[in-house]
Amino acid sequence: MNSTEDPPVGAARPLEGVVVADFSRVLAGPYATMLLADLGAEVIKVEGPAGDDTRTWVPPVRPDGVSTYYTAINRGKKSVVLDFTDADDLATAQALARRADVVIENFKPGGLERFGLDYAAVAEANPAVVYCSISGFGSAEGASLPGYDLIVQAMSGLMSLTGDPDGSPFRAGISVFDVMAGLHSAVAVLAALRHRDATGTGQHLEASLMASAMSGLVNQTAAYVAGGVVPHRMGNAHPSLFPYEPLPTADDDLIVTAGNNAQFRRLCTALGIPEVAEDPRFAENGDRTANREQLRPLLVEQLRKHPAKHWFAELNEVGVPNGPINTIGQGVEYAKELGLEPVVSAGTGERAVPVVRHPVTFSATPPRYDLAPPELGEHTDQVRAWLSTPEATPTTATTTVPRKES
Repeated sequence: MNSTEDPPVGAARPLEGVVVADFSRVLAGPYATMLLADLGAEVIKVEGPAGDDTRTWVPPVRPDGVSTYYTAINRGKKSVVLDFTDADDLATAQALARRADVVIENFKPGGLERFGLDYAAVAEANPAVVYCSISGFGSAEGASLPGYDLIVQAMSGLMSLTGDPDGSPFRAGISVFDVMAGLHSAVAVLAALRHRDATGTGQHLEASLMASAMSGLVNQTAAYVAGGVVPHRMGNAHPSLFPYEPLPTADDDLIVTAGNNAQFRRLCTALGIPEVAEDPRFAENGDRTANREQLRPLLVEQLRKHPAKHWFAELNEVGVPNGPINTIGQGVEYAKELGLEPVVSAGTGERAVPVVRHPVTFSATPPRYDLAPPELGEHTDQVRAWLSTPEATPTTATTTVPRKES
């Protein structure tokens, strides 16, 4: 973010004063709590003595040996080490849950009951709490199933859509449903906080990777639910649009898309074959999709006359969506060229860590990145000291843990 857009030091952010007790680990929960921290929430990350698993998920690592996986999803938080099998530590965890506005956890369903940290126990002492449970397959018949993203990719049907038609199913290149579940959880928490502000009452939210998959597969699940059609692998092709896939040029493949008739006509004109757009076989999107095997060679013949870079400029000039297939590095650098400023620093001084910024810009209350991803147990003493102070009353403006430079 440009320095001219930075808020004044100490300026309030949307979630300033909201305390989040983060009893989650790995990805879905930590991703949700990081987004909340960006927006001003005081996130207290509770870790066991061994720390979050992602601290050991390497390579790659930063120059200081810290896992980049861990770094990606834990900025803006305070780390507290608590062993729930230790009576004093468990009492501290319970006190934290009592003081929190939000609790987020991703233990197996029912796994926190024996510690008195389940929703029923926490809400009895803290009825205004917004308590979000994240699991793999929900708390009913799927409660015992392990909540790994790869398993959900397989069992939801996503992998049946990914890969060549005659090849094996493939996983997505990221833990896509962990990220979706984290996003869905963050949205739900914000809605529940608004409800609490209006009524004074908290509630229990349940998110799952499988439910996020059903929602996140959008048109593919709708094909089955609304149309009785079971989608299948089509490689890079789209079931409902053509062209909408990589096409070869004189050197590299180029993603070419035509989402409507006007874009298709402009594409044909730019390629020097305007008559193709008038061909009855290709005049409407449904026709192009049904006759893609006849249309593809006509487009490829023209695209092969020039390299991808040439077509990228030419097609953008006439308003035809297209783009090269970049590496992650090229993608980040291109985002910089577009002025999206994807990289920011979390923390200050020697502790500053480059991270990917919050995905949404705010005109009045932009995110801040005051704290670097914490070292294991870095804030244990600070949080214990805060918990030893008298609990805030409902009229207190903020219950935020006192800040400490890190």
